[in-house]
Amino acid sequence: MTRWVERILARYGQEVTVERDGTAETVRAFLQPAAKRMEEGPEPSPVGGLDRRLWLYLGRTALEAGDGVRWNGRRFRVRSGRPHYIGDRLSHWRAVLERAREAE
Repeated sequence: MTRWVERILARYGQEVTVERDGTAETVRAFLQPAAKRMEEGPEPSPVGGLDRRLWLYLGRTALEAGDGVRWNGRRFRVRSGRPHYIGDRLSHWRAVLERAREAE
């Protein structure tokens, strides 16, 4: 029943790189700004603008807090991730990401 998720990701997903424990893996996933904060832009600060928008990840690869994601020249840090099931079978992972700071 979860093959449809894999087919959709293969056809319409984006290529992203998941980074954890010093390794990098390229996978297919959906990555987009979270609807709730989509209209907010960088927040002014004494050292420049801080981008506090959140991003949503949907994919078959597990993501956990602290993992990194690279996409389209941007770097993200995973705030939280959790699996979603259909019955007792894993359908996909959903994660909330934030833009990584340049110093990280």
